[in-house]
Amino acid sequence: MQLQKAERKQAVIKLALQGPSGSGKSFSSLLLAYGLIGNWNQIAVIDTENNSSHLYSHLGNFNVLSLSEPFSPERYIEAIEACEKAGMRAIIIDSISQEWEGNGGIIETHGNMAGNSFTNWNKVTPRHNAFVQKMLQSPCHIITTIRSKQDYVLTDKNGKLVPEKVGLKGVQRDGMDYEMTIVFDLDIKHQATASKDRTGLFSNPMPFMISEQTGNKIRIWCQGEDLIKKVESQIFDAQTVQELKNILVKYPTLRKDIEPLCVNRKAQIEGIVTDQVVNP
Repeated sequence: MQLQKAERKQAVIKLALQGPSGSGKSFSSLLLAYGLIGNWNQIAVIDTENNSSHLYSHLGNFNVLSLSEPFSPERYIEAIEACEKAGMRAIIIDSISQEWEGNGGIIETHGNMAGNSFTNWNKVTPRHNAFVQKMLQSPCHIITTIRSKQDYVLTDKNGKLVPEKVGLKGVQRDGMDYEMTIVFDLDIKHQATASKDRTGLFSNPMPFMISEQTGNKIRIWCQGEDLIKKVESQIFDAQTVQELKNILVKYPTLRKDIEPLCVNRKAQIEGIVTDQVVNP
């Protein structure tokens, strides 16, 4: 056991995209992954959706590992390990709902077991937990998609129990969202809102479209102060105003922090140029 100073540069994101069919989970996850990594060759999709990820091959040369039934936790773990060994930096698991409710998943496995139903959960729960821990402990960024369906509760209205919509419920074991750093809920218009966000980046409640810039924003957060120091060094070493402009364009989410530094460096560069003209 050894204490270490907390450093965000060691952070890898564990993120979930939750939404109904047609909400754009697969497409959005690919844009997020590319924004995080910036290299399609280091992105892998564990595809449980009948090779649907191939529909987005026009985006870039990402890798696909097709996972067919049975959708047991062990097969998911094996697929994640295969991606890690291949040197992937971001793994998209599209989707993790089958691990819970698919053929060979936890619910079906539990239902087919003989004996006491309550006791049998003690046998299958550790298998599910092993899958969750594999995602959390992976050195890769993990982006998962979760199918969702409309959830209802019975409410008393004038003495009658009436079903009432209470929002979308993810098809996974209750509490899966607690394991994630960020959970985005997508609607049928492909608009995202963050129902959970440990980064504080998406506190604005207004829905938005997920893009590469969303992933880039998360990447910068993961790198933390280490990136700030790197950018500050680039600004100090810049020799032309155009170089400073390029830095501002490259790091749009840092603009508030680095723009004053760029302004100061611009004045220094123009001062140097002026001195050279006055005193050749």
